[in-house]
Amino acid sequence: MENQNILGLRTAIYKVGDIDKAKSWYAKTFETDPYFDEPFYVGFNIGGYELGLLPEENPTTEKQESVFTYWGVNEIEKVYNHFLDAGAIEHEKPHSVGGPLMVASVKDPWRNIIGFIYNPVFKLE
Repeated sequence: MENQNILGLRTAIYKVGDIDKAKSWYAKTFETDPYFDEPFYVGFNIGGYELGLLPEENPTTEKQESVFTYWGVNEIEKVYNHFLDAGAIEHEKPHSVGGPLMVASVKDPWRNIIGFIYNPVFKLE
């Protein structure tokens, strides 16, 4: 589909109460340094996709659970446990959602949901 209007996911943004602490936590857990680092926005390149951090005007840990972003992984149990060891809070343990597909999720210290998916069937076009 050459004339496709929607090109695919580009950025997932998480709002945080303390952008400096969040920058350190995300760099540690995603094992990468930000490529863009300003007081108003921190951006990470995660496998060719952007993970962004925005400072909250009114910090809160009361977050709505309306949208889930799943980061692709090869070893879901290992990644899930790595995030828990780094201080994330358990949200949804790794489990099958049909065939070989597995999902899991945690909450960061600011209560944003970070999802993981093992999906050997999905391929980028």
